[in-house]
Amino acid sequence: MRSLLLASLLFSSFAHADEGMWTFDNFPSDQVAKTYNFKPEQPWLDKVRLSSARLAQGCSASFVSAQGLVMTNHHCAHSCIEQLSDPKHDYIKDGFYAKTGAEERRCPEMEVNQLQSIADVTPRMEEVTKGKEGKDFAQAQKAEMAKIKQECAKDENIRCDVVTLYEGGRYALYQYRRFQDVRLVFAPEFSIAFFGGDPYNFTFPRYNLDLAFVRIYDKGKPIKMDNFFPFSQDGAKEGELVFVSGHPGRTSRESSIAELTFDRDYNLPRRIAYASEQRGIITEFQRRGVEAKRISNEMLFGVENSLKAMKGQHAALAEANFFAAKVKQEEELRAKIASKKELKDQYAGAWDKIAAAVKQTRDISDRYTMIEGARGFDSDLFRMARRLVRYSDEQKKPNEERLREYVDASIPELKQSLFSEAPIYDEMEKLRLSFGLTKLREILGAGDPFVQKVLGKKSPDQLATELVKGSKLKSVAERKKLFEGGAAAIKASRDPMIMLALAVDPEARSLRRVMDEDITSQINKGHEMIAKSRFALYGTSIYPDATFTLRLSYGAVAGTVEGDKKVPAITQIGGVYDLHTGEDPFALPPSWIKNRNAVRGEVPMNFASNNDIIGGNSGSPVINQKAEIVGLIFDGNIWSLGGRYGFDPKLNRAVSVHSSAIIESLDKVYKAKPLVNELVPKAATH
Repeated sequence: MRSLLLASLLFSSFAHADEGMWTFDNFPSDQVAKTYNFKPEQPWLDKVRLSSARLAQGCSASFVSAQGLVMTNHHCAHSCIEQLSDPKHDYIKDGFYAKTGAEERRCPEMEVNQLQSIADVTPRMEEVTKGKEGKDFAQAQKAEMAKIKQECAKDENIRCDVVTLYEGGRYALYQYRRFQDVRLVFAPEFSIAFFGGDPYNFTFPRYNLDLAFVRIYDKGKPIKMDNFFPFSQDGAKEGELVFVSGHPGRTSRESSIAELTFDRDYNLPRRIAYASEQRGIITEFQRRGVEAKRISNEMLFGVENSLKAMKGQHAALAEANFFAAKVKQEEELRAKIASKKELKDQYAGAWDKIAAAVKQTRDISDRYTMIEGARGFDSDLFRMARRLVRYSDEQKKPNEERLREYVDASIPELKQSLFSEAPIYDEMEKLRLSFGLTKLREILGAGDPFVQKVLGKKSPDQLATELVKGSKLKSVAERKKLFEGGAAAIKASRDPMIMLALAVDPEARSLRRVMDEDITSQINKGHEMIAKSRFALYGTSIYPDATFTLRLSYGAVAGTVEGDKKVPAITQIGGVYDLHTGEDPFALPPSWIKNRNAVRGEVPMNFASNNDIIGGNSGSPVINQKAEIVGLIFDGNIWSLGGRYGFDPKLNRAVSVHSSAIIESLDKVYKAKPLVNELVPKAATH
């Protein structure tokens, strides 16, 4: 059933109704009005944009009160919750609630961004890259992006990103307000946030309270926000028009067949195999005891989530009808270009250019991933060492010649990461690093000169133990000393992690240069050519692939029909008690069992909608026509896993926590009346 729907529905050059992750400067308001009799005007769009937020670590969020309160998912705040925990206070297991402002605790690494403006910088970027290929194209593009970001980021509270849209057909400058004093306010217990565990992940019906609240502070006080989403008194209703304002991570819906073939036959199978082994070693580590489980829960959750997503993506590409439809789409576009001489002369060679670069990618992919991608050195301490080493080197160069993560505009984010007070656990570091070194030797070969240089006569486990035990980089003071001391301090350091980073950096940088200048530059140039050919044929009636920038999707609260089974759009809180077994992952926390009689079973718990979302949308607000919160995105159904490559409005579903469940649980289970009153000042709770 699914393959037939995909083949017939997905692949035209125009978006179907309810499809699309639209930028705020090209939102199809007329199309929404035609379908739903509601037209989002510019003031409405501006309010939604300013009320939305991004977590720089890879999730979405929203401002939900005038006092700087931000709502996101529990799994998006998981790192913060775990970093604030210790052996005596396991906030992942037991939850966290700050009853007063004094009890709100700063997240060591969380950064929140609010999009202030979008500016088209396409003419400027095209001017400097015009007529250039390969290394010249890559260097000109990098230098101009660095200049634009430097001009925009006037101080550390402003973040500026030059965003590549339509695979290089357009460039936009996104200016954000940056917040780095972010404090945890509330998080439920993990067992209700992720009720059903991995078996229920990417499914529907669901019964999860995947929710967390943090607060933005400025100069030691909660910030005052002019724009935020109030909570709806009623929440989402079946059939209702709803919008998702969030930051989808990355889609590949406009990728070439050469790139999709690489993903299907090479990239995804390797990543799936690696993650499967990684899940095994973390699961085994968790059996060492309560503390081992506490410090590894986030990593296991992340690996299992990624693994399931990658398997879904691979299944989509491996489905014959799905892939045949993608091939047909590309063939039709190429035929249209070939039929118009002016387009043929300019753009017909784009696909061959990309295919040649993809072949080069395959030739160095394993080596690049293990060395420059640092999969062979999977350790927080190593990543810090590499950043310190590279910062000391890059700072000596003109801003526009640096690696993009070390330009002046990126330094605030770098410093927050390097100077984080988040705990580092030796046993977890040894486990990860030993596994990475083992895979480095396995994939590149024991006789590889680079592998021999790294390991010498030592086993991966022996080297990992020595590196972790001998490094002083667990100390923030030590990291600051090396950061401020620059190249001289790095050169003088005898820290084994710094010495390792120095030793591997020449090979890593060499691979980076090949990838950036010889391969990615060609792929980007090919994408730019294809995008311009599409513009020539269709204009901007199409939406760009996702880029972890703010997008708005629209749709309706809706269930699905799978075979003979009708899947409802909305579940009720009472269902979570029916599924409670007392054993993980279907064990409710004590707070929910204790307050069972107080909780109204008929209150909506989770709901599905046909909004177009992807990874990165986690934590996105779901809003109604009044720009009120009616839900909180936390997942998609099983059909959405192929959403990276295409969208089926009949089967793909976004899955959200219902706003009524949020208020009901805060009020009846957690007795968080001040928080309820902040979200819904005139709430009539029962």
